[in-house]
This record gives sequence, C-alpha cells and structure tokens, in this order.
Amino acid sequence: MSERSQNTSDNQEIDLTQISNNISSFFEGVSAKIFRGILFIKRNLVLLFLLFIIGAVGGYFLDRTSNSFQHEVIVAPNFGSADYLYDKIDLIESKINQNDTVFLKSIGIKKPKSLTKIEIEPVIDIYNFVNSNTTNVNNAQNTQNFELVKLLSEDGDINKVIKDKTTSKNYGRHTIRLSTKGMITNQNMIEPILAYLNKNDYYQNLQKVYLINIKIKMEQNEGIINQINGLLNGFSSSTNSNQKSDKLVYYNDNTQINDIIKTKNDLVNELGGQRLNLIDYNQIIKTHGSVINVKIEKGINGKMKQILPFLLVFCFIALSTFISFYKKQAAKLKLK
Repeated sequence: MSERSQNTSDNQEIDLTQISNNISSFFEGVSAKIFRGILFIKRNLVLLFLLFIIGAVGGYFLDRTSNSFQHEVIVAPNFGSADYLYDKIDLIESKINQNDTVFLKSIGIKKPKSLTKIEIEPVIDIYNFVNSNTTNVNNAQNTQNFELVKLLSEDGDINKVIKDKTTSKNYGRHTIRLSTKGMITNQNMIEPILAYLNKNDYYQNLQKVYLINIKIKMEQNEGIINQINGLLNGFSSSTNSNQKSDKLVYYNDNTQINDIIKTKNDLVNELGGQRLNLIDYNQIIKTHGSVINVKIEKGINGKMKQILPFLLVFCFIALSTFISFYKKQAAKLKLK
C-alpha cells in the first residue's frame, strides 16, 4: 500500500516537472523569437525606414491623383410623382450597370462612362411631413399623414416606420446621389439628368392644371379679401361717425367682426402659400440645390498615404520571413 502511494507521489512530481519545463520552454521560445525580431529590425532598419518613406510619398501622390467624386442634388417630386422619380433613377442605375452609353448619351449626358453610380434616398423629415401648413388643402393632407404614421407605429418600431421605403417615398424632399470618375459640371451631368426626369407628358399636363387651379383660387381669395377690407373700412367709417355724434350707440355682439378678421387672416396665409406653390410647381421634379465634386474618401480612397507605408513594410517582413523559412526547410531536406 505504501509502495503505491510512493509511486503516485513520484508520478505527480514528474508530471509537475514536465509541465514546468514545457512552460519554461514556451516562454524561452517566445523570448527567442522576439529577440530575433529585434535583430531583424536592427539589421534592416535603414531599408524599413526607406520603404516607409517611399510608401508615404507614393500614397500622397496616389491620393492626389484619385479621381472618384460624389455629387448630391436635393429634389422635391411634385404632383404625386415620387414613385415615378424612384423608378426613373432605378432605370438610369440599371443602364449604368449595363454600360449602356447610348441611352445615357440620349438623355444628354456628355461623358456617360464617367458616371459610375446613381441612387436616391429620402431626406427624413417627419416633422414637416406631418406639420407643414402651407395651405388648407395641405393641412387636411398633413392630418392624414399624422394619422397614418400613428397607425403604422402602433404595431412596430416608430423608427422603422419613419425609415420604411413606403413611408419615406412620401417625404417632401429626396437626395439624388451620383458617383463619377473625374469632376463634372452642372451643365454636362446634373442638368441633363434633371431635364430627363422632368420630361413626362402626363405630369406636364397635370402641372398645367395645378397651376391654373392655383391662379383661379388666388384670384378668388384676393376678391374675398378685398370684400372683407370693404366691410371693415365701412365699419370703421361708421364707428368714427358715431363717435363724433352725441348719441350713444350700442353694437350687437352678432356683428362677428372677430370671425371676419380671422377669415381674412386665414385667406392671407393661404394666399401666401399659393404664391410659394407657384414657385415650387414650376418643375415636376423641383431642384432645391446641389453640391458637386466632393472627393470620395470612403474605404481606402484618400487614405493611401496612411496605408501604403505599412503595406510595404508588411510585405517586406512577410517576404523575408518566407525566405528564411524556405532556407531552413531546404537545409533540413539536405541533411536527410
């Protein structure tokens, strides 16, 4: 029994010794590799420094010669043309992917090969979507918009509803984003695309009817405002004449002067909104502004001066490591 206990104790001591030796060997190996790495850097310090400088200079010039640019145009689709706008942008994008330069030239783009991408996304503005108060008609529509958003958000996340494609198409403004090789001008790229988007017989006829209706409504509002002004002027003259008289005059509260003044203010506000509509409705796809020739610096674009130096140093170290490994393995084979 005592012999078994002694053997077990000896085995445990041997196992612990082996583990300790293995751990020591591991750390010694790591230390040796670190030291060899330090010696390698010391031997090749000048070369590594030169590679780093060459990479930085080369990356700087690559960044300067990079010719990828992004352009954005903010537009507002009028007369319910949001779906039409998105379909047209999708069509242009498909033609770009098909490299259909004939189509792109036919819509007026001077250098179709320079256009690499086009996409559209809404300018998320939920507050204007439900709160805009340009005209009485829009107020009714905005009430419906609010109720719609409220209804859709009852069974889901409001943020998802706001960004949902079905909802977002109904926002007032949208961003058309283009990517090109090289710089462009409004004349040779932006204006031809906008002209193509605005060329539609149905929406052009709809635009004419909208503008006629607005002008008729404006004339009617101006006529009603003039009539109210006449009533108010008559009331003011009557008040002034009665004040000069020695007789005491009582006015009935049913004159509804406050209601008349409120009606006039509403008509004036509506008239102002209609004047703005005349400006907004002069195009089917109304342009609200554009920013062109912004250099793309996503991914590695514009960052080669930071990436290339480390890439050259890494490639040199990897190549040197491979050569050293190859020589060691070749020497082992010779010994065999």
